[in-house]
Amino acid sequence: MCEKNKRVSRWLETVFGTEGVPEFEVNTRTIELLDQLAQISDLRCKEVTLLTDDYRHKAAEYSSDATHLQEVLHQGAGLQPGSVAKSTSDLLSVLEGTSEVLKVRDTSMGSFVPAINKLTNDLAEAEKTDRKLGQELAAVRKKMAATMILRKKLQEDLKKIAQVQQVEAATAEERLLNMDFMKNKSRDLTCRNKMAQDKLASRQMKDSLTHQAIMQLAEKITALKQEIAPLKKKLEPYNDLSPSPALARVAIEEVKRELEALDAALEQKVDLMNTLSR
Repeated sequence: MCEKNKRVSRWLETVFGTEGVPEFEVNTRTIELLDQLAQISDLRCKEVTLLTDDYRHKAAEYSSDATHLQEVLHQGAGLQPGSVAKSTSDLLSVLEGTSEVLKVRDTSMGSFVPAINKLTNDLAEAEKTDRKLGQELAAVRKKMAATMILRKKLQEDLKKIAQVQQVEAATAEERLLNMDFMKNKSRDLTCRNKMAQDKLASRQMKDSLTHQAIMQLAEKITALKQEIAPLKKKLEPYNDLSPSPALARVAIEEVKRELEALDAALEQKVDLMNTLSR
C-alpha cells in the first residue's frame, strides 16, 4: 500500500507540476483508481516516446535519402536546385501527385498502366454497382408506392369498418332496449294474466261462462235458428187457425217462463263478461 501511495504521489506531482496537487479524499478506493490511472499514463507516455523516436528516425532517413538524391541529380544529370524550368517543375509535381493517387512505386509506364487499368476496372465495377443499386432503388420505390396505395386503402377500409361497427353497435343497443321492454311487458302480462286467473278462480266462474263458450253457444243458436226457419215456414199456414183458449194460455205461459229464464241467463253472462273485460 505504501508503494502505491508513493507511486500515486509522484504521478500527481508530475501531472500538476508547480500548481500543486489539489486536496482529495484519501482512501483505499481512490488510491486504487489513481494507481490504475498512473500505470495507464506511464504506458501511454512510453508509447508516445517510442512513436516520437520512430518518427525522428524516419525523418533522419528521409533527410539522408533526399541528400543522396540531390547528389545523384547534381552529379549524374547536372541539375542544380532552381535550374529546372517552372513548366518542368509543374509537370514533375503533377507526375508526383499522380503517382501518389495511383499508389505506384515509381513513375514508369509499367507502373502507371496497371494502376490505370485497375482504376478503369474499379470505375466499371462501380458503374455496374451503381446501375444495380439504381434498379433496386426503382424496385423499392415501386414497392413503396404500391405499399402506400395499399396502406391508404386499408385505412379507408378500417374507417368504413369503424362506421359499420358504430351502426351495428347502435342497432344492437336498440335491440337490447327493445328486448328489455318486451321482457318487462311479458312479465307484466304474465302477472296480469295470473291475477285474472286468480280473480276468476276466486269468483268460481264456470267454463260455460267463458267468452269461448258463449261464442260456441251463439254459433249453436244461429244453427238452431237456421234449422227452425223451415219449420216456421211450414207452420205459417196454420197461424190463422184459432187455437183452444185454454191450451193457448198454457202454451203462452210456458213460452213466457222460458223467455224470462233465457233473458236472465243472458243478462248474467253479459254482466260477467263486462266485469272480466274491466
